[in-house]
Amino acid sequence: MNLPLGFTDSATDALPLHLVARTDFAAWHATLPPASAAWVTAQGYEAAAGTLLTLPGADGGLGGAVLGIGDALDPYSYGHAAFGLPLRTWRVAGTHDTATLAALRLGWGLGSYRFSRYKQPPRAPARLLVERDDAETDDLIAACLRVRDLINTPTEHMGPEQLEAVAREIAQRHGAQIDAVTGDELLSQNFPAIHAVGRASHRAPRLIRLRWGDEAHPHVALVGKGVCFDTGGLDLKPADGMRNMKKDMGGAAHAIALAELAMARKLPLRITLLVPAVENAVGPDAFRPGEVIATRQGISVEIDNTDAEGRVVLCDALTYAGELSPALVLDFATLTGAARIALGPDLPALYSNDEALAQRWLDAGLQQRDPLWRMPLWRPYLRYLTSAIADIANGGPSKMAGSVTAALYLERFVPAALPWAHLDVYSWNDADRPGRPAGGEAQGLRAAYALLKSQSGSTP
Repeated sequence: MNLPLGFTDSATDALPLHLVARTDFAAWHATLPPASAAWVTAQGYEAAAGTLLTLPGADGGLGGAVLGIGDALDPYSYGHAAFGLPLRTWRVAGTHDTATLAALRLGWGLGSYRFSRYKQPPRAPARLLVERDDAETDDLIAACLRVRDLINTPTEHMGPEQLEAVAREIAQRHGAQIDAVTGDELLSQNFPAIHAVGRASHRAPRLIRLRWGDEAHPHVALVGKGVCFDTGGLDLKPADGMRNMKKDMGGAAHAIALAELAMARKLPLRITLLVPAVENAVGPDAFRPGEVIATRQGISVEIDNTDAEGRVVLCDALTYAGELSPALVLDFATLTGAARIALGPDLPALYSNDEALAQRWLDAGLQQRDPLWRMPLWRPYLRYLTSAIADIANGGPSKMAGSVTAALYLERFVPAALPWAHLDVYSWNDADRPGRPAGGEAQGLRAAYALLKSQSGSTP
């Protein structure tokens, strides 16, 4: 098996790891040898969710460990184990169902991650002995870590051209077709809004287009906001607001990783991946507040605020996606701070013009323990995007319902009959938590994969 970091399929000295729910603690405790039972009692341990305790061996050394679990199917129930346990190889004690073992494997893999491109972590993760192949879970781990790596990489090394290079490498590995519309070609091929946002940077804006799959299979378009750095443009962000803006391509990271996962699992789908990749920079040719810019759909947009640039690059990509007549469109974007104010950092805001599609993604989130929260496309709020000189504005003076108005702006560029869902993601952990190291994070990705499996007719 080709295993992710934190796993091994061969070990003769693996120590037992007991997975114990608090409700089962008394029964488990009664099975322990007297010395081990006395040790556990002396520590006051009761298998509360998220707790770890090492167990002594007969020779006074390390004899094993116990992990208290709450929800056995939540990968983050196990996320702290890889660095919370001593640096040894561990095997799961007892018998557990397949779903629990998959959740453990996923959580262990997510918890083993540390971004190490520039700085090595102080220690390696403990290893989990796995005795059966589970390529799907390993591919899920790889997809989540792909998102983290892309977001964590500073813009110096993850600008539009590097994002394209990543997509090209993935396309080559999976036999996909890929091209990019770059620089002034965006104007000649009618992607003027993408060009307007990215034209001030010395790094040429582009639309990355990847195509994969059999023409006979259901067609899904995945769109990801690829603003590789967002200064705010001429409406410059303050220092604290700009500090982590390398993550403003988090939507692109999700869309790329989801496309890669679908290809790796060979889902019976036809995938089109669209990533408008730009840097929102300050320069002589920066787009300005008050300008009216053209879009691919022919809708004129007055720029109220250059820091509301994500929706501007996405509108051309969504228009193009609609022209391809897919069965559905999913877009991912680190679009608004308003979504974080409404829902906090952990819950991506889900918008959709299709009730069935929205419910399927929400249900998948619950099943996969990868939650999202439905938000309304409350169309009366389009009044906040009114322009006196253009068809629509990209913002307005009101601070009301900022995440809703951003989604309404995007909806304007999606054909009414085309099922579409938009995920406004934070893509970031502000601090270290078990299984969630500070930095880039995949949110809603595993749920989106389950959604695509159901779209393809595969078993969720």
